[in-house]
Parts: sequence; C-alpha cells; structure tokens
Amino acid sequence: MATPRTVAARADRPAATRHARPAPRRNRASRWTALAFLAPLIVYLLLFYAYPLYRNIDLSVHDYTPRAFIQGNPEFTGLENYRTILADDAFLRALGNTALFTLGSIAVQYALGLALAVFFHRSFRLSAVLRAMFLVPWLLPLIVSASTWSWMLNSDNGIVNAALQAFGIGQINWLTSPDTSLLAVTVANIWLGVPFNLVILYAGLQNISADLYEAAGLDGANAWQRFWRITFPLLRPVSAITLLLGLIYTLKVVDIIWIMTRGGPADASTTLAIWSYREAFGTGQPDFSPAAAVGNLLILIALAAGLVHVRLQRREERT
Repeated sequence: MATPRTVAARADRPAATRHARPAPRRNRASRWTALAFLAPLIVYLLLFYAYPLYRNIDLSVHDYTPRAFIQGNPEFTGLENYRTILADDAFLRALGNTALFTLGSIAVQYALGLALAVFFHRSFRLSAVLRAMFLVPWLLPLIVSASTWSWMLNSDNGIVNAALQAFGIGQINWLTSPDTSLLAVTVANIWLGVPFNLVILYAGLQNISADLYEAAGLDGANAWQRFWRITFPLLRPVSAITLLLGLIYTLKVVDIIWIMTRGGPADASTTLAIWSYREAFGTGQPDFSPAAAVGNLLILIALAAGLVHVRLQRREERT
C-alpha cells in the first residue's frame, strides 16, 4: 500500500523518467510503420529492377537458345559472349553510331530546349498555348511519330524532298542511303526530345529570382550578359540532370530507329540498342545471350555516366 511519502516521491520524479518505458514500444511501432510504407517500393524494385538485371546477367553468361529456354539446361560460357561481341566487326561501328546518335541528339535537344525555355520565360500573349503545342511530339505514341517521319523523309513521295526540289535541290535518299540514314533518325529523335528539355529547363527558370535580373539590368548588363552570368550558372544543376536523363534515354532508343531504318542500310544506323534488339528478336533466329551481353554494356555506360554526374554534383556542393 502506497504511503503519502511514496506518492509524493513518484510525483516529484521527472516526466521523462515516468514515461521512459513505453518509448521502445513507440520506436518499434514507428519502425514497422516505416517498413510497411517502404514495402511496396522494395517489392517494385526487386521485381522490375533487381530480377530483370539478374536475368540479363544470367543470359549473358550462358548459351541460351530457344531449345535451352524450353529444356532449362543452357551451357555456362562465362565471358565468352562478351569476347564474341567485342571481337565482332559490327561492334566498333555500332559503338560509333551510338556515340554520334546519342551525343548529337542530347546536344541539340538541350540547346533548342534551353533557347525555347528562355523564350517562353518572358510573359507574352499565347505563351501558354505555344508551349502546349511544343509538347505535342512528346505526347504522341512513338510508332506514330516514327511513321510520320518515315513518310516525310520518303525518297519519292516525302514532303521534305518535295520542299528541297522547290529550291532546286535534287532527291536525297534519307532512309536508304548509308550517308544519311543515321542523320535522319537523329533528327527525328531530336524532334521527340526537345519538349522534355523545354519542360525541365522552363521549370528550372521559374526558380530563379526576378530580383537578380532587375539588379543586373540596373548595373547595365545586356540580355546576353544576364543569360551568361545569371541564367546559365543557376541552371547548372537542372541542366546536369536533364543531360543525364537525355543520355540514358537516348542510349536505349530502339523503336524510332527500328521503324524508320531497321538499323540499315548496311548497318549505317545500327546502334548498340538496335544491335541487341536485332540479335534477340529481329532475325527470326533468336540469339539471346549475345543480345543480353550488348544490353549489359549499355547498362555499364549509363551507370558510368550516372557516377560521373554524382561526382560532379558532390564537387560542386563542396565548392
């Protein structure tokens, strides 16, 4: 039985001491709550990222044929598939086409997207309507866009050649000539990617304070100086992530090239992604293991670009 003295002693204890025991239970409950919220994300990452990556690596180190898929007994080959594709004469050409296609696409997409973002950043009538119109290529299904460009660049009946002939320029075989097929698919890919760059860079411009431009104007800075000294430096973080996403997206482009040229003629527009797809699905005789090896090389290139981005971002944060 508690005496008045013990009751007074308990009342004199600090609140933290009196409530110390239930704290671990609350911490445990909060951890389970956090895990419950993370569980869907973890399951998603395991199913759609970790498992496909594991299967792709497994494909690349075995000799998977249609029969091996059915019987489930592929022969282990180690790095033989990687040695095979690196020694193939088509590898260097596909790598060069990938570099030209990727770097050309993201450079022009970024330049045009930045120019349009700066243009639309100024308020004027019909600005919102014009921005919405520029988003149309981004919203169209890729098969529609690729088919439209194939029709426009058709050698005989295309609207591009018809316009060039009006200026006295002869017929150009955009899609059937080894000299122009890579340029044709690059132009089509640029057209598809400009809206993405416009949206991201325009959003970045919205976060730059107008007071900076007003102060620069009072100091006598012209439009180019305001862009070079204020806009471009403050857009650097947004520009970096835009270029990284553009690089990753462009590396894996298959549909628009496959629909327009199928990587031809004579592999003139074959990139690493097209080579991988053609090995697996495009010949009627699937060769999954070399295709998976090429796909893993693309993953390594994208991963290297991501690591470079993280390193540069950390260096910029330090400075």
